[in-house]
Amino acid sequence: MRLTVIGCSPAWPNPGSAQSGYLVEGDGRLLLDCGPGVLARLRARHGGWPDVDAVAITHFHLDHWGDLVPWIFGAAFGPGREAKRPTLWLPPGGRKRLAEYGERMAFGGHIDSVFDLAEYEAGSVFAAAGFDVTPLELEHYSELTFGLRVSNHSSTLAYSGDTGPSPALAELARDADLFLCEATLGKPEPAERGHLTEGEAVDAFRASGAKRLMVIHRPDELPLGTDVRRAADGDVLDI
Repeated sequence: MRLTVIGCSPAWPNPGSAQSGYLVEGDGRLLLDCGPGVLARLRARHGGWPDVDAVAITHFHLDHWGDLVPWIFGAAFGPGREAKRPTLWLPPGGRKRLAEYGERMAFGGHIDSVFDLAEYEAGSVFAAAGFDVTPLELEHYSELTFGLRVSNHSSTLAYSGDTGPSPALAELARDADLFLCEATLGKPEPAERGHLTEGEAVDAFRASGAKRLMVIHRPDELPLGTDVRRAADGDVLDI
């Protein structure tokens, strides 16, 4: 399994960076989330239009799905017209939600010609691009949000998406080869929780027994401890 960090910015982009998008390659290619800036990076990487078999979206905050909109327009009218149609895996209720956005933003009539739509269920394994993917529900304000555990015959990657503290995080990353964990905050939020601090990400990593931790969704302005690795756009890891 190979991971390429396409973009790893928080809800506001770090200078020169794309927002959430993580390409996992094995027998196929699976894109985890598709935030603003990700499509352009994939086009540059794949020479014209993204060559992926499936896309899985963790939740419907814009920094995790926003580039699906230009993807749909580009595949309907532009250089992606001859590209293969990936499967788009959405959270429960995602078909209806994407259709509602499409109606408001004039792309609704083209969704089904660009993607094969599917919805996953919490805790139920689904097959995507040659991987087994397990979605676990996490805590992210009032937004329905999932972390994704991606496995093949040799490796396991755990991706937190966006989350506040949750016992499910340790289960998501249990004994994983790599844990991609968000750490957006410099200090805990005073009320409703939707993100993690560095310390909370490290605590979840230690509780999980995962082999490696890489922090994502981190503002450039916030430092990290010297023993904690921060993801950067363009990073490539063999897992």
